[in-house]
Amino acid sequence: MPTPVIRLVMVDDHAMVLHGVDAMLSHFRDDVAIVGTATNLADALSLVTTERPDVLLCDVRLGKDSGLDLCRQTKTVCPDTRVVFLTVYEDEQYLYQSLRAGASGFVLKRVDGVELVGHLRRVMDGDLVIDPTLAGRIALSAARINAGEFWAGAHLGLTQRESEVLSLVVANHSNKGIAAKLVISEDTVKTHIRGLYRKLGVSDRGGAIAVALREGLFQ
Repeated sequence: MPTPVIRLVMVDDHAMVLHGVDAMLSHFRDDVAIVGTATNLADALSLVTTERPDVLLCDVRLGKDSGLDLCRQTKTVCPDTRVVFLTVYEDEQYLYQSLRAGASGFVLKRVDGVELVGHLRRVMDGDLVIDPTLAGRIALSAARINAGEFWAGAHLGLTQRESEVLSLVVANHSNKGIAAKLVISEDTVKTHIRGLYRKLGVSDRGGAIAVALREGLFQ
């Protein structure tokens, strides 16, 4: 069965960027259909409300507007629309803020067409996508813990294994990748993830990562 075409709204305050991304994605029309473009928050929100796209692709800064505000408002008026930031800003604080705003992805503009379509597909599959450049900075392996020592997240009720799993979630590993690194089954990984979601009071990977970063669990 063919994969469904992703309906995409693009937002950037520079028309040149919109034209460039459109040209780049023109080679992938079987994967992505651009249903609208906008250069400001008001027009973007109107498009989202009318078109109800699968994905909103926008920059963090939109001239005098904020892409973060657009993300929050989009998740309010159209919660099923995934928001992916496509930006030149490598500031980790923007990444953290985007996750707290409800974004499903944060990608740098150096991405090529194949990579971008792959990221969009992952987002549609429910994954959280972080550009590898940034993921490498915030991703820290689970600490090597000697018997009896404190582990990251213990004060939040996380078990040692849940802490290890969370560190790999922060590192943007898939469930399969976590299972391989910890030499456990994917079902066991899912069980640990459900447990840490409950203890952190979140419902998805973005929420878990935001809590981990806010609490400084993996420094």
